[in-house]
Amino acid sequence: MNRTSSLSTARRGSKSLSCPNRTRPRPNGFTLMELLIVMAIITILAMLAISSIGAYTKRADTLSAINSVQKIVQAQMMYSDSYPANGFACTLPALGGDPSSGPPSLTSAQLLPPDLASGFKQGYMFTLTCKDKVTANGADRFNSYVITAVPQTVGKTGDRGFCSDETGMIKYDPAGGANCSQNLQ
Repeated sequence: MNRTSSLSTARRGSKSLSCPNRTRPRPNGFTLMELLIVMAIITILAMLAISSIGAYTKRADTLSAINSVQKIVQAQMMYSDSYPANGFACTLPALGGDPSSGPPSLTSAQLLPPDLASGFKQGYMFTLTCKDKVTANGADRFNSYVITAVPQTVGKTGDRGFCSDETGMIKYDPAGGANCSQNLQ
């Protein structure tokens, strides 16, 4: 072996020994560990968002119930103005009705949207009952009524129940029932 060939071999060997930081080229993409970390972060954020969404949904359902009680009170006032001999309506379907089925009537006044006239809207159940009936000339006239709106599932779709009557004042039951004793502010 001649001296130049052994020198070139030594240089080649020394080149590879002199660069210990040389690494293999990294393939494109993410490692499994990086993907797992990203998935864990996304899961944590999703869990936080889901709990917030539930609270916002319940709040929206509660506001919708209050608004719906106000709409029913307004519909009752319009009903009693339109049909003074009858007074107030005793059922929600009497305040509702389909406009394409003909003109408004005692049993279908077309004053409420169909979802509210059905008695169920956005997690709340609505009931309308009449009180103080007076019979004159063979016709019944109802001079008072009570509206109740209670959550379908207390704690999930709402926390409070709401009530109103012919005075138009809305009260609430903090337990979610129909025992409304506190004024809504």
